[in-house]
Amino acid sequence: MDTVVERQLELADPGLAINLFGTNDKNIRMIEDRLDVKITIRNGGLNITGFESRADLAADVIKKLMQISESGDVITEQNVRYLLELTEEERAGNDSLPLDQICVTYRGKPIKSKTFGQKRYVEAMQKNPIVFAIGPAGTGKTFLAVALAVKAFREKMINRIILTRPAVEAGERLGFLPGDLQNKVDPYLRPLYDALYQIMGPEAYHSNMEKGVIEVAPLAYMRGRTLDDSFIILDEAQNTTPEQMKMFLTRMGTGSRMVITGDITQIDLPGGKSGLNEARRILGNIEGISFIYLTERDVVRHELVQRIIKAYENDAKGRGV
Repeated sequence: MDTVVERQLELADPGLAINLFGTNDKNIRMIEDRLDVKITIRNGGLNITGFESRADLAADVIKKLMQISESGDVITEQNVRYLLELTEEERAGNDSLPLDQICVTYRGKPIKSKTFGQKRYVEAMQKNPIVFAIGPAGTGKTFLAVALAVKAFREKMINRIILTRPAVEAGERLGFLPGDLQNKVDPYLRPLYDALYQIMGPEAYHSNMEKGVIEVAPLAYMRGRTLDDSFIILDEAQNTTPEQMKMFLTRMGTGSRMVITGDITQIDLPGGKSGLNEARRILGNIEGISFIYLTERDVVRHELVQRIIKAYENDAKGRGV
């Protein structure tokens, strides 16, 4: 029978408590509510009171949060939610947190994987010439790929970064949009611009764009080219046709890497026949090609994004879709 126990954890640095507890003790309250425990500061340490199994889980979660703080990061609600969800799989105390640094932004801020799914994704990009990342919005698919591309560029492993995505989505046609071709395609490519700008900074971003070292273009511009010594990212790949996907993958030249990202639940193509789904079927067993699947658990946006994704998944299952 589960008995009520007390668990004590030492706080080596008193300042750690501020980061650990969060604004208005929000982080600690989340742990208390989820695990039905009481957490207090006593004699410079933490005291956890509750049923033994719950108190032990709370202690594991707090130890992991301490690791995040000791690594120099601010503990976020997403960190707390993620670790609490892992307790349901009894993984919080068994695995090291995915705190590996990928690169730093131009402001010196480290970019790190924040979930085990993201960690597997980063490792796959480091090991395989072609990686498919499939999962819902907010899981860091595009941002982490851009981070790896910038890292490879800074380390002179590649000479160019090429970012592309289908230019026609959700039934819209470029011909009906105002402006010249650049004006027409820029809105579709904006997320890629933003990720590069955030990581490289304005000066390096504009300089490399002017030199042609960084290229952001619609998928149609890839036809007929061979791309050597490049890091190539295809975003929103669920909206490619099978023919477009084959065209893109066969552009790969020597010394290049490709990352293809997409969300198979948001296919906007007429008829719904996606090149991303065809690639999953045809290329799943080819050595050197890795498929990484991210879930709502890997979402690092607002908590409601996770709930929205889960609600849509449950609805699709209920309708047998």
